[in-house]
Amino acid sequence: MTKQFLFAAVLASMALWMGCAKGLGSTPSVIVTTNPPNVSIVPVTQTLQLSAAVSGTSNTAVNWSLSGSACTGNGNPCGQFTATTATTATYQAPATAPTPSALVTITATSQADVSGKGTVQITVKQVKVSVTPTPVNVGQGLVQQFAAVAVPDNAPQQFTWALACTQGGAACGTLMPDPSVSGLAVYKAPAVPPTNVQVTATSTIDPTGIGTAKVTVLPSRITASTYVLRFSGHDTSSPAQPVEIAGSVTFLANGTIASGVEDVVVNGVYHQYTTVSGSFAPSTSGDSNTNNAGTLTLNGSGAPATTPSTFAAVLDSAGNLRMIESDGNGTGSGSMEKSAAGQFNTAAQKFVFGFTGVDLSGKRVGYAGLLPMDGTATTTTQGSISGGLLDPNDNGITANVCGVPPCAVTGSYQPDALISGLWHMTLTTGITQHFDFFVGSGQTATGTKSPLALYAISTDASYRTLSGRMVFQDPGTTYDKTGLSAPAVAHLTGVDSTGMNTRVSLVLSTGDMNGNLSENFDANNAGTIVAAAAQNSSCTYTTGTGGRYVVTLLGSGSSCTGGVPFVFYASGANRGFLLDQSSAAVMTGAMDPQNNNITFAPSELPGTYAVGTVSNATSGVVPTVANLLLTSPGNQVYNVGGTQYTWVSGLQNGAVTGTYTLSVSGTGTILLTAPAAASYVIYATDTSHFEMIDVDPSNPNPSVIFAQQ
Repeated sequence: MTKQFLFAAVLASMALWMGCAKGLGSTPSVIVTTNPPNVSIVPVTQTLQLSAAVSGTSNTAVNWSLSGSACTGNGNPCGQFTATTATTATYQAPATAPTPSALVTITATSQADVSGKGTVQITVKQVKVSVTPTPVNVGQGLVQQFAAVAVPDNAPQQFTWALACTQGGAACGTLMPDPSVSGLAVYKAPAVPPTNVQVTATSTIDPTGIGTAKVTVLPSRITASTYVLRFSGHDTSSPAQPVEIAGSVTFLANGTIASGVEDVVVNGVYHQYTTVSGSFAPSTSGDSNTNNAGTLTLNGSGAPATTPSTFAAVLDSAGNLRMIESDGNGTGSGSMEKSAAGQFNTAAQKFVFGFTGVDLSGKRVGYAGLLPMDGTATTTTQGSISGGLLDPNDNGITANVCGVPPCAVTGSYQPDALISGLWHMTLTTGITQHFDFFVGSGQTATGTKSPLALYAISTDASYRTLSGRMVFQDPGTTYDKTGLSAPAVAHLTGVDSTGMNTRVSLVLSTGDMNGNLSENFDANNAGTIVAAAAQNSSCTYTTGTGGRYVVTLLGSGSSCTGGVPFVFYASGANRGFLLDQSSAAVMTGAMDPQNNNITFAPSELPGTYAVGTVSNATSGVVPTVANLLLTSPGNQVYNVGGTQYTWVSGLQNGAVTGTYTLSVSGTGTILLTAPAAASYVIYATDTSHFEMIDVDPSNPNPSVIFAQQ
């Protein structure tokens, strides 16, 4: 079951119904309230305190009654009053939600005048339970923490945990409920993998409320398959120089790297290492959840000792990694994901792209554009790129790359004849540039929500350093004004006027299909905070060819004053890459559709999240990865736990404590008290993904951070 279906009904009835029957003359007025206030949902078997306030008469006593379309029959189908006084009542919901309607009206009638009545309407709900993460792979002998949440969540959350598998008994492993938090349990996998493992949590309030997580036990969570990687950071030079890495590695079932290739650009010098060894090893200390964290090593044969080679990594439920450098050779962050190489070059395909980097003078550079590929490339025959488009921004200048954008792009691409997984690409605008790329995860089906991504890096390091993603453009989307007609979350990163500090923003936007855009955004501009700015349909967007839009964002006031024009290349409806067109800040980023079938609420988010920095625009950014555990023990309490890893003068890890919120729009906050006080805003795209930025004024080098279950 999905949490969003539960909350759509919950939040649709959040308004408190108050009766205030006033007749002519001295008819009493009766108002009914709940304690706690504004309760409109009551879980089965639970109680609700009510009060009646009577005015217009000296007799303030009332009589209490229940009504509703399903309130007939035996056994109190709508519940009952377990206690009443002249002005108060205790309502207890039935063990089974009334049908055909779960809506119950509670009425207080004045004893002085029966025409004076007050009502409150509540909905009785069965308890629904979900357990996260699911499905999940667990390494042999490792532990995985599970979180359960019950909806409605305005009751004490208590669960009975259970473990089952085909073999039964001890062969399944062990499950240890947290003695202090009923909604948490830790599973330890056995040494011999069992089959059909299930972890369940059952509500103690409602035995029909059962949540299940499916578990697969493997020798390693890093499965025997090919992964692609991308890394961005800085070395230890003074001043620090940029480092970019893209590559592909093949893991064995035990987490050892069997082969691989890395393209590494350090301080403008390009290197390729065609023999890569290393491994992924789960954490053995410092993290209560060793299944979700570990150490990744990548050793390119012949690479200098200063090449990034050791990383602290966390894993999401699919086994993909977020990582930060932890070897002391520099700082930076990146990601690894399973390759879907068979999806690429199967037919003519279009890709939109977003690249960032620096030019020869160290100034920030951004590209965005469109690349149509004809699908004919082989190891002996080049595939063709024609009809492409490119918008550049080199420190506020476009002429260094081409004329007036969008610039026409042609080129070619071809797989390497000797190295599996490596592709070469040439792009020609006013200049000719060369790139390598590697095929990441995703699909090329029409309507896919997970489009195929390619990870590219410039091999022309003597001219400029660039890396980024190319994402499959959905041919089923109509790229006109309707392509921006639903809520979407955008993240943006750039630099300030000094080039030494960063600017980051999160934006929630919706187009109206007529060229107008409403937006809410938060920003940290090198320590200057913009909080919850809002414009209602006052910003604009226009459309061009090939899925190219111009979108105005980050405006202020009723007319979007000071809004920044961004070129936006769409890979699908409300999804694609953003690049500011002319400023030296070179704001770059991406937009992702928000699932507008969800009515967001904080109780939708509990679970374990792999969290990692994704932008390192300056060397001042302190990269972070973390396992964040979001829990909802009930009664509107929402906690953050887990373990955070950062590199300052050494790898530091610490327990995380704090709280979180989430509004119906999908925006919220995370406030941490440990390992250090920190304030973040979060923008969710669905109930298992959100983006966050640091909004502490003391931090002039914030970054965009992704979180995924």
